[in-house]
Amino acid sequence: MSSPRSSSLLAWPAAKPSRAGRPAAAPANRTRLKRKLKENLTAYGLLCAALVVFALFSWYPIVRGVLLSFQQVDFVNAPTWVGFGNFTRLFEDPLFGVAWRNTLLFTGLALVFGFAVPFLTAVLLNELRHAKAFFRLAVYLPVMLPPVVTALMWKWFYDPGPGLFNSALGAVGLPGGQWLDSSTTAMLSLVFVSTWANMGSTTLIYLAALGTIPGELYEAAELDGAGLWKRLRHVTFPQTRFVLLVLLLLQIVATMQVFTEPYVMTGGGPDDSTVTVLLLLYRYAFVYNDFGSASAMSLLLFVALGVFSAWYVRLTRKADQS
Repeated sequence: MSSPRSSSLLAWPAAKPSRAGRPAAAPANRTRLKRKLKENLTAYGLLCAALVVFALFSWYPIVRGVLLSFQQVDFVNAPTWVGFGNFTRLFEDPLFGVAWRNTLLFTGLALVFGFAVPFLTAVLLNELRHAKAFFRLAVYLPVMLPPVVTALMWKWFYDPGPGLFNSALGAVGLPGGQWLDSSTTAMLSLVFVSTWANMGSTTLIYLAALGTIPGELYEAAELDGAGLWKRLRHVTFPQTRFVLLVLLLLQIVATMQVFTEPYVMTGGGPDDSTVTVLLLLYRYAFVYNDFGSASAMSLLLFVALGVFSAWYVRLTRKADQS
């Protein structure tokens, strides 16, 4: 005879999930799965579209350019494989070394002016207490002009006859200059144009970086008796170091590809003193109709900038770790 407790345990059924909850939970899970699948398909669809665009307009031209650098191509006759013949032709061209030397000179001068001037301008604008928006707009306005318009406008400024600069100098009794017609001043004149045209965006980036520096650091430096230069050295430069290094790399890469200013304003003269790598590349492609040599020069520039960028990143990384 079983005890009441055992009979009650036998009579009490084991706990089972409610059947009423199953039909409600299953549709909810299916709905959640469909929504998640739809979101993933949308994301992968957008990603595939971006990959197709990059493949057609970025990666394919790069691969095609590498292949063209080893071929004799004029887009009229069938291309012929010449191996390293295009590179040999480039190295034998006396303008090849001149173009690289002029490009490096332009880059060095652009770093002296185009890197320091925007930073100092940003520091001055950051110190202003009134009319900040007006001066920021005034600094950024040149960026809004098309590059060719800027180059033509400055070409008139530099005109040795009725140009603005010589007219202003003549008004105060000073002699004018042959700004673009002298090999000693032509490159420096182009650097001034490039600095004026591109400093606006760089200045705003510096201003944004300066705005992230805590004001307490400057207050502490002022209490310690630090002047403007010491505040720049011990507060501003360390706090904006990352932005300075990144913009330095970007500016070197950009100035090594200078083309618009020498093409529009000097045409490479006088005496080939402003012939740059991209201007010589343009001549090979659209003047000499030698697209193979032009592609070879573009490949050399790509490799040079890639090696420099990798070395620069490695160097800055080691400096950060030390």
